Amino acid sequence: MTGDEEHGDAHAGAGGVGGLGPEPGRRGRPRLLKAAGIALAGALVLTAAGAGWAYWHLNHNIKSVDINSALGDDRPARTVPTPSASAPASAAPLPSGPLNILVLGSDSRSGAENAQLGGGDSGGARSDTAMVVHLDEGRTTATVVSIPRDTLVTRPSCPRTSGGTTSVAYGAMFNSAYAVGGPVCAVKTVESLTNVRMDHYIEIDFSGFAGLVDALGGVTVTTDEDIDDDQSHLHLAAGTHHLNGTQALALARTRHGIGDGSDLGRIGLQQKLVKALLEQIGSTDLLTSPTRLYEVADAVTGSLTTDTGLDSLGELTKLGQSLKGLSSDEVKTVMMPVVTAPSDRNRVVADEPEASELWASLK
Repeated sequence: MTGDEEHGDAHAGAGGVGGLGPEPGRRGRPRLLKAAGIALAGALVLTAAGAGWAYWHLNHNIKSVDINSALGDDRPARTVPTPSASAPASAAPLPSGPLNILVLGSDSRSGAENAQLGGGDSGGARSDTAMVVHLDEGRTTATVVSIPRDTLVTRPSCPRTSGGTTSVAYGAMFNSAYAVGGPVCAVKTVESLTNVRMDHYIEIDFSGFAGLVDALGGVTVTTDEDIDDDQSHLHLAAGTHHLNGTQALALARTRHGIGDGSDLGRIGLQQKLVKALLEQIGSTDLLTSPTRLYEVADAVTGSLTTDTGLDSLGELTKLGQSLKGLSSDEVKTVMMPVVTAPSDRNRVVADEPEASELWASLK
């Protein structure tokens, strides 16, 4: 026992609380307040350091591609937002203009986790899912248009990261654009197909999608028919199911266990997942749980590739805040109109003029 402890025990019965009498209390209180102050300061420093590290970590998770510089000016015109007359000049309002975002789901990242989930290596990159997300003026309504990966398109000449360009390819599979030229060629091919400017690009890989679903606590989806697909390892009876990340990813990828086994059946399941994810995010109050919020943010940013306009936590946060008025009920999911390709019954081509009319409505 120290001398200070002996001194404290000597006054234990003097009427104070916790062994401190009136006189020692006046001398002890400054020491207690100082200790509490040091502890509080330490906690604040640790909290600030933790928050700073978390921000740095999440920010550096994000990988980006400078698509604008790679493609230059030979692109569809940007949609000019309607100016807001109600916003004060001194304010910095959140962006509210229309926006088109190309969202790809891919198995482009190598690694053990992606391999376990069925992903390919970085040398065999594929875009398994392609959606154009159109946000209307005001960003309270949206349209998500799925592009079947089996669509035959004219793939334009694209710049290569190693230098030079790819050749124009006629009757090429849509998802071959990503395989030969990465995000830049994927964006250029979509813009060539749609004549709509892609304002942003977002790509998430297998492990990122599965991690996001797990961080949100799973996702509830209703299937209209039994799914029995050995290739995606998914076996579900028709009905409502609460899926974990691995199961949700399998649902997004399954095609052989439903319908005619084509990509078109898979797109229907993917659109169900989009709506279910939006509903799950909307019902999860992430702001009341910093741990859950961090887990979600880490899952997303750790497997994210964007254009340079969205390659920071600040820009992604601003985009998310601008969508606070968008509910899942106001998100319309459709597929680009297609018909069976004359040259190959296992492929499809855009159904005109319906496809062009759809894309024109997103300008």
